[in-house]
Amino acid sequence: MKKNDNGRNKGNEASVSGHEHEHEGIERSLNRVQEMLNKIAIDMEKSQIADYVDLVHHPFKLIWRNVLAGTARGVGIAIGFTFFAATILYVLQILGALNLPIIGDYIADIVRIVQIQLEGKTY
Repeated sequence: MKKNDNGRNKGNEASVSGHEHEHEGIERSLNRVQEMLNKIAIDMEKSQIADYVDLVHHPFKLIWRNVLAGTARGVGIAIGFTFFAATILYVLQILGALNLPIIGDYIADIVRIVQIQLEGKTY
């Protein structure tokens, strides 16, 4: 083997640079793996998986939360429907007070149909 200016063999120099190249490749791969792990950890934090696992291990806590959520939904629906129905009734009272001929005739027809049905007569 030939010696270079530094006194090292060229064959040894090639194997040393090959090892350095391998180390750089491994280091790049490890950096990519670490970046991916950091991204996974951040995504897990965002998804709050720890809270989900806690609820799975404590089923009574899960049941209690669902009971509260269902109660809140039910109360919200009741309040919303009450507000909606009251608004509709208020508008109908205003329209009835105006004594509009088209709406008055329509309501009279409905009343007539209901009375006929109550008497048991057919059309």
